[in-house]
Amino acid sequence: MAFSTSTGGGPKADINVTPMIDVLLVLLITFMVITPLTPHGLDALAPQPPPPNQPPPPPDMDPNVVVEIKADKSMEINGSPIKLDDLQGRLEDIFKTRAQKVVFVKGDKDVEYKYVAQAVDAARGAGLDKVGIMTPKIEAGL
Repeated sequence: MAFSTSTGGGPKADINVTPMIDVLLVLLITFMVITPLTPHGLDALAPQPPPPNQPPPPPDMDPNVVVEIKADKSMEINGSPIKLDDLQGRLEDIFKTRAQKVVFVKGDKDVEYKYVAQAVDAARGAGLDKVGIMTPKIEAGL
């Protein structure tokens, strides 16, 4: 509350900023609390092409492991057919001795996304650190 010491007998207009500061502090605290809770996206990986003039590695030692889902919902790991029920166990076997645990999932353009998601879930269940999604643009660069 403000008091005036002037002797001019009229009312004086003062703005009380205390309620505005209170609202500002409440908003500041709200945004500070909400900011760490914002969702984060998935880390995206893309397979890298081999250096030029280098012979390709043997198929069992290929650093890129690609799980491909065909239009008829069949799956392959680097070209060898596999069933969804066996996918997690096969990925565990492949990555037992590898230090880098990265797999790429490639789905046909006509396959439903749920089949790609099942392959990603199987890879995560196999203990793989990173799962990348291959797109046609990435595949064209290989």
